[in-house]
Amino acid sequence: MVIATEICALSEYRIYPGNGKLMIRRDGKPIWLGTAKAHSLTLQRKKAAKLVWTQAWRRLHKKGITETTAKKRTRRANKVQRAVVGASLDDIKKKAAEKSGFRSQQRDAALKEVKSRKAAKAKGGKTQMPKGNTFQKVPKHMGSKGRRGGTQR
Repeated sequence: MVIATEICALSEYRIYPGNGKLMIRRDGKPIWLGTAKAHSLTLQRKKAAKLVWTQAWRRLHKKGITETTAKKRTRRANKVQRAVVGASLDDIKKKAAEKSGFRSQQRDAALKEVKSRKAAKAKGGKTQMPKGNTFQKVPKHMGSKGRRGGTQR
């Protein structure tokens, strides 16, 4: 069942049937006032926006609107593809467009090439270092004369 309610001209609270007063202004406009307090303040020509308990004041000072407003939407950063030091953007895009089968074939071919190089190197024999070394190996314990080994005390 729906109850017909009026709204107080001063406080903007609901006025249920059997409550409040209907006051007719000089210009002929009917005004509903919910309480004697609202009636008295209207006769004193008080502004509703200056009375802390009225809805007008609450609206003016942004009270109680946190639950009604939706959350602020955060902007997502758009991803941008950029070239890497070794490859340009076009190269990267080409590689991404290639099929995985094609890439695995390339990998296999590269492995075969490396294996063939190793086999050729092994066949040719080891390359020896030249006999005339320019430096002479010194044992570690025979290092510089002034320093003592271990921690300094």
